[in-house]
Amino acid sequence: MTDKDKLTAAKEKWAREGRALTGEKTTPAARRLPPGQRETVDFPVLDLGDQPNLTTRDWTLSVGGMVDNPIRWDWQTFMAQPQTELVTDIHCVTTWSRYDNTWAGVSAKHLLKMVRPRKNVRFLLLRSFDGYTTNIPLARFDDSDVLLAHSWQGQPLSRDHGGPVRAVIPKLYFWKSAKWLRHITFSDHDTPGYWELRGYHGEGDPWKEERYS
Repeated sequence: MTDKDKLTAAKEKWAREGRALTGEKTTPAARRLPPGQRETVDFPVLDLGDQPNLTTRDWTLSVGGMVDNPIRWDWQTFMAQPQTELVTDIHCVTTWSRYDNTWAGVSAKHLLKMVRPRKNVRFLLLRSFDGYTTNIPLARFDDSDVLLAHSWQGQPLSRDHGGPVRAVIPKLYFWKSAKWLRHITFSDHDTPGYWELRGYHGEGDPWKEERYS
């Protein structure tokens, strides 16, 4: 059994058993740490066992599906877009949370303005260079703190944390923030991604403990 198979089997078992579920429901206004989470100062590395060895020279991002203006950006075009810096907390479904992460990149708001999703779009599917996929409701992507990030804590994103570019969707569990981002598809219907097909929640709100389906 490969490392990827072992990881997948372990996390499927967590979903079946409801690992870390507390049954609590809360809001960010009530407390900073979501139910069942613990704060860490580390930044754990989690992936499917294949970390693409990408450089900024061979990285590209394409966006398609139900948009009026499909795009394909190389690194120079991506970096020529308006740049945004944000500080956010992040929450992993494996129960760790890390506070005050400084990200830099292109905002989701800007990307949406560029590609112009059609009025009946409801979902996005993010695809990574390692074959990973995850689904995001458009309403969750269309938020002021969502980024396509190239930097963390003032430094370029390292390979193990998804560089050159990863999604950052801080209001959802961090498996939704796809590393090594390659393509985004806009659609009027939901298409479950890698973990969603294996027992994990379609939306993934940590304040509602949406860990599993």
